[in-house]
Amino acid sequence: MKRAERLHALSETLRRSGARGVSAARLAREFEVSVRTIKRDLDALDRSGAPVWSRTGPGGGYGLAAGVSLPPVSLSPAQAVALMAAVSAASDAPYADLAAAGVRKIFDVLDPTTRSRATELAGRVWVDAPTAPSRAIRSALESAMAEQRVVRIRYTAEGGETTARDVEPVLFASTGGRWYLIGWCRLRDAMRWFRVSRIERASVTTRPCSGHTVAEVGTPPEHARPVHTAE
Repeated sequence: MKRAERLHALSETLRRSGARGVSAARLAREFEVSVRTIKRDLDALDRSGAPVWSRTGPGGGYGLAAGVSLPPVSLSPAQAVALMAAVSAASDAPYADLAAAGVRKIFDVLDPTTRSRATELAGRVWVDAPTAPSRAIRSALESAMAEQRVVRIRYTAEGGETTARDVEPVLFASTGGRWYLIGWCRLRDAMRWFRVSRIERASVTTRPCSGHTVAEVGTPPEHARPVHTAE
C-alpha cells in the first residue's frame, strides 16, 4: 500500500473508531507497519489539517473528529512541482501565504517516492518571484475582503499625493503584472482601483461594507477572468 493510500485509510480508521480511539500498536498491526511509521503518518495527518486527537494513559489512543476525513492525494511529481511553481511565482497575490501552506500540506501526504522525485524536479525550476507587500498590509486587505469590512488605508497615488482612505473592498484584480484592490472609496464616493504596492498602511475597521458588487466595477481588463477551482 502506497503512503497516500495508507494515510487515507488511516484517517478513515480513526474516524470509524469514534470516541473510543485506537492505539498506535493496533494501527501498526492493521497496516503491517511499525509503530514508528504509524506515528509519522499520524503527524503527517495532523500537519495536513486533519483534526487528529490523542489520549494518553490506559485505554488511550488516537482518533479523528467526527464527520472529518482526509481525501486521498494522488499527484505526479510534475503536478506537485506545477503547484509549487505557481504559488512561488505569485508570492504577491492575495492569500499567497495560505496557498503556500496548502501546498506544504499536500506534500506532507504524498508517498515518499513521489515526494522525493518532486523535490528533485523542483530544483530544476527557478522562479523570479515578485516582491510582496508587507505581511501586515496583505493580512489587513485579505481579512477586510473575506469579512467584507471597511479597510482604512494610507495611499500614495502615482502623482505623489498621499491620502487616508476608507475603502469598502469589492475585488482583487491582477493586470499588467500588478495587483490592485478595487473598492468603493468613501473619500471620493466612487469605485476606485488602488495599486497594492502603493498602499503604505492598512487596518481593518469594525464597520461592515454597504453591499457594493463586482458588477459595479465595470468591464474587466481584456484578459482578466475570475479565479475558478476547475475549468
